[in-house]
Amino acid sequence: MNYQNILVELEGRIGIIKINRPEVRNALDNQTLSEINHAFESFENDKQIGVIVVTGTGEKSFAAGADIKQLSKKQPIDALIPGMSGLYRKIENSTKVTIAAINGFALGGGCELALACDIRIAADHAKIGLPELSLSIIPGAGGTQRLARIIGKGRALDMILTGEILTSTQSQEIGLVSSVVPVNELLQAVKEKTDKILKKGPLAIRMVKLVINRGFDIDMDTALMVEKMAQAILFGSYDKNEGTQAFLEKREAIFTGM
Repeated sequence: MNYQNILVELEGRIGIIKINRPEVRNALDNQTLSEINHAFESFENDKQIGVIVVTGTGEKSFAAGADIKQLSKKQPIDALIPGMSGLYRKIENSTKVTIAAINGFALGGGCELALACDIRIAADHAKIGLPELSLSIIPGAGGTQRLARIIGKGRALDMILTGEILTSTQSQEIGLVSSVVPVNELLQAVKEKTDKILKKGPLAIRMVKLVINRGFDIDMDTALMVEKMAQAILFGSYDKNEGTQAFLEKREAIFTGM
């Protein structure tokens, strides 16, 4: 695909998607979403990729939300099309680890994009919020559900109802982002995080994502059974034998994902 609105980069086992529309603060129009979807699927299907990073170009904006011109033309039926929501669900259910490197404003659909990722790391000047109610709509790409699950129902309601835009420090205090770094150190911080992740067993990574995501909203007994089933699969894997043997032999494990 000939990308016009994003930049796609490979760095070892890391696939990087950069939203590249600085003239409109990296707004997410249909073309941009289509390109992100294509790039994401390419990385998802690449067995060499272990981590997918989503960020924006420049230092002003991660993604400033949906394209308002396109949004103003939406009809009721459009809300039922998977669109942005479908893409974010795909990101959330990825077999890879996904990281949002929030390099500036992450508003509306941009905030929801970050929420769909496993880990969020923010630059110290970043601003994060869901201001949709000012347009008399709601966060409709998973924002009402993921935000409440990440920071709690009460805080999510407060943030959405007021449309408050949080600083990166405030976001870290409530668990919305896991860490805050100077903007010139953002990609290095992401690299350090990915280096730690890529040393882990890839099959175990897939299983822990599945167990946490599927077990979060079900009763404890069922969730614990899902955990046990995942552990049973791992106990029979080559990588478990390799990992335990490497530990006993005081060497670095060589995982295969099997």
